[in-house]
Amino acid sequence: MKHFKLFVACIILLQLNTLTAFSQIQITSALCENKVNPLGVALQGLHFSWEMTSAEQGQYQTAYQLVISSSLNKLRAGNYDVYNSAKVPSSQSIMVKAGDKTFAPAQTCYWKVCVWDKQKVPVWSDTHYFTTGIFEQKDWQNARWIGYEDMPDSMRVVPGIHAPYAETLGNKCVQRPVIPLLRKQFTVKKKASKALLFITGLGQYEATINGTRTANSFLSPGWTYYDKTVLYNTYDVTGALLNGNNTIGVIAGNGFYNINRERYFKIVTAFGMPKMKCLLKIMYDDGSTENIVSDESWKTAPSPISFSSIYGGEDYDARLEQKGWNTNTFSDAAWKKALLVKAPEGKLLPQQDYPVAIMDSFKVKKIWQPVKGIFMYDFGQNVSGIIRLKVKGKKGQVVKLVPAELLDAKQLANQDASGSPFYFTYTLKGDGEEEWQPKFTYYGFRYVQVEGAAPAGEAGATNNPSIVQITSLHNRNSNPVNGTFECSNNLFNRIYTLINWAIKSNMQSVVTDCPHREKLSWLEQDYLMGASIHYNYDVYSLYRQLVFDLLDAQYPQGLIPDIAPEYVVFEGGFLDSPEWGSSGVILPWLLYSWYGDADILAKAYPMAKKYVDYLTGRSNNYILSYGLGDWFDYGPREPGLRLKQLQQHLSIIMMLRWCKKWQAC
Repeated sequence: MKHFKLFVACIILLQLNTLTAFSQIQITSALCENKVNPLGVALQGLHFSWEMTSAEQGQYQTAYQLVISSSLNKLRAGNYDVYNSAKVPSSQSIMVKAGDKTFAPAQTCYWKVCVWDKQKVPVWSDTHYFTTGIFEQKDWQNARWIGYEDMPDSMRVVPGIHAPYAETLGNKCVQRPVIPLLRKQFTVKKKASKALLFITGLGQYEATINGTRTANSFLSPGWTYYDKTVLYNTYDVTGALLNGNNTIGVIAGNGFYNINRERYFKIVTAFGMPKMKCLLKIMYDDGSTENIVSDESWKTAPSPISFSSIYGGEDYDARLEQKGWNTNTFSDAAWKKALLVKAPEGKLLPQQDYPVAIMDSFKVKKIWQPVKGIFMYDFGQNVSGIIRLKVKGKKGQVVKLVPAELLDAKQLANQDASGSPFYFTYTLKGDGEEEWQPKFTYYGFRYVQVEGAAPAGEAGATNNPSIVQITSLHNRNSNPVNGTFECSNNLFNRIYTLINWAIKSNMQSVVTDCPHREKLSWLEQDYLMGASIHYNYDVYSLYRQLVFDLLDAQYPQGLIPDIAPEYVVFEGGFLDSPEWGSSGVILPWLLYSWYGDADILAKAYPMAKKYVDYLTGRSNNYILSYGLGDWFDYGPREPGLRLKQLQQHLSIIMMLRWCKKWQAC
């Protein structure tokens, strides 16, 4: 009898294993808001998606169950105290909502999904999590905007001024803002189970805890029109905290928040001086919570960055470094108290797009000396980016680096078509091998012209600093790669590579027209290049942000300008051209078509309808006869806007049909 029971048990186990083998569906990834384990998501209306694979042909999902718990232990124990959809007979696996559930701010939840295949066999996904953002001022726990200096309202230049008219500003946008260091020391007395940092800096910032960066992002937060929207970032910094003393260090830069009239500039703006706001929420094992906030208890001092411009470059004086300024061993007794500064007018919202980051690097391919004392470095690839400099020399020596896409007849840097002058300077501290890279600007380049230094080992260059290494660093939006193209025809492969690099160099926190001269989000390229971008990269989060930029940019009468964020108001067709403004109708529809997001249609529908009504009012029998037309067309005259504008056959009726489709979604 004993042997018979053992035999039966083996048969049952074998059958169970067989059932598992027949369950051919596997959940390969699970996403919340189309991202893996996102931070800073909305409090309601969250979307969940999952990707499946099967070795069996004709396999499919017949049902799902989505479950969410307030802790990992509860999820593992089957205690789904936040949400439980129960078993839902459905094949839907994209943009599944968690009912009408509303989550708490700054809440981390854990979730997974169960899928039943066509044999009704269930399979569970791995465990995932998401963390909600904070959306109300009260949830910032009295965090304040702080800085080194403030700017009177009388010096604001908002919207910005186009470069040709900058001289009309008098003494505005002349001052160099101080690029400040900000620090706060605090003590962790108990064991922390979770620590979340909610932080922003205008125009950009870089943050550290105990000397270690909180993220590898670059030029954070994303660019917005700061009188309407200001983005912040959310980081899980639990592993960065120490028992005992800890230090937060932040450096804030200009970005598009403040562009002065030095060197090259496409536009000048002055929303305010660099500033920062943050909340560090520490949750302890005993259930208590402590909040470390930005306020007047912080200390501040000027950084070694003496000049920084998104359009003009960056200067760094290493002699002004304060070693260990963002660590516990540093004494800030000589620093002044941080200044409580005026808050920006825009609403503070979490950045849900992927951050811009350094995504690639290139070593030098060729070095030559076209003119005595000037060396050219060729990296073999044109990119949007910055440089990393390694150099040896004497204290006070200055290295100037001029990036460029092209060379002139003398084989020197040519910035005529990309905005001049743009350059970096580095002043040495004279302390062995020194390494530096800019923090708050970038440019499009293949070549770097070096002045005031020479390559290591160069004959006759003993009096100049010695260049140990220069590396080209490429920055772009860090959204994931969707796909690639390759075929047997090398010409087609090269064409694809060329197009892909154009996409990467213009895919920042907006889709720019160029990575140097303008860096503005001209709207027509978003949909004209949309399919090419979408086939290569997951642009769901980027394009959702673009739609919100459009919502911020729309005029009361319905006009959608040619750029968004609209940092500067251009004239004529550069303000109002239907081929550009039509992004307000087309982009939400593309998001729905590509990713199944019907919610974005609902959010954008009033904007789209208002814009279509605006165009209808300017049309003649639904035909528009104004705008930029085939901008920069090649013809018998000089390229650009023709003297007699081309008649534009833009069908308002087609746009209205799109809007009607939205209503049916």
